[in-house]
Amino acid sequence: MKKRILSGIQPSGQLHLGNYAGAIRQFVEMQGEYEVYVFVASYHALTSTRDPEVLGNNIRQIVIDYIAFGLDPKQANIYLQHDVPQVTELSWILSCVCPKHMMDKATSYKDKTAKGLAASIGLYTYPILQAADILSVDPDFVPVGEDQIQHIEITRDLAQKFNHHYGEVFKLPAHRIRADAGVLPGLDGEKMSKSYGNTIDPFMPEKKLRKLLNKIVTDSTPMEDPKEPETCTVYKIFKAIAGSDDQRTVDLANQYRAGGMGYGHAKKALADLILDHFGDARKRREELMADPGYVEKVLADGAAAAREKVGEVTERARKAVGL
Repeated sequence: MKKRILSGIQPSGQLHLGNYAGAIRQFVEMQGEYEVYVFVASYHALTSTRDPEVLGNNIRQIVIDYIAFGLDPKQANIYLQHDVPQVTELSWILSCVCPKHMMDKATSYKDKTAKGLAASIGLYTYPILQAADILSVDPDFVPVGEDQIQHIEITRDLAQKFNHHYGEVFKLPAHRIRADAGVLPGLDGEKMSKSYGNTIDPFMPEKKLRKLLNKIVTDSTPMEDPKEPETCTVYKIFKAIAGSDDQRTVDLANQYRAGGMGYGHAKKALADLILDHFGDARKRREELMADPGYVEKVLADGAAAAREKVGEVTERARKAVGL
């Protein structure tokens, strides 16, 4: 029997290279070998989005981009969080065994409120709903970026607390992270994030993409001098996309160390790499944008599969607590 994996992403705007390198690529590589569940976290998005039209557009675009990046609906169950309402029931059940201090230590709440996001109860209890999302399909693994590991730890803690009181109801999932993924830097060298406004969209028109990449912050080392690739944002992004063992990455690193290469050359190499690496994805995305009926069918099929599995887990939890 195949192992099962799950992940989700908030529809908070255009997907970017950080999303791809940190999680999406793992799913593309693992589909076929694993039973895959991927959801769009539409309920989570309500903690930050107040415009229903924007939310609806973001949800549809996320699904299109998932498929364009290479997620195959024939091998993965792709669904919207709000199409599987049993997850919110599980969230309430889990909240009744969750100690307050567990939410107090969640770094995502502190980070988001520090950036000005309203301190709502939904934002505060965000990790509980996320735990329900994960536990609802009995996954073996949850592919994540390094910054999401704490959420998996909270999920495991909640599952253990519930199981301590009611028996072995929830499977404890493990996180899985690419050894070469890490946290991808953005244009300013900080973690690539929509909230920082430093993201790189690989689906941008070529001219705009090249112009954007020229904005990547670099140091003032003269062109003729040797440079250390591992400290340069341009090289870090290049290596994350191409892979550390790719000959193009090795060659670029050698050019850095040899001197005589300006950062403009490295940025051009990065643009060429992105256009090449995502060439098929960019074409596929255009086709999907023109076929909304196909996207709706993918979501309907994915939701049906998810509801069946989530229903089984919800029923186990109900019986365990006496409902």
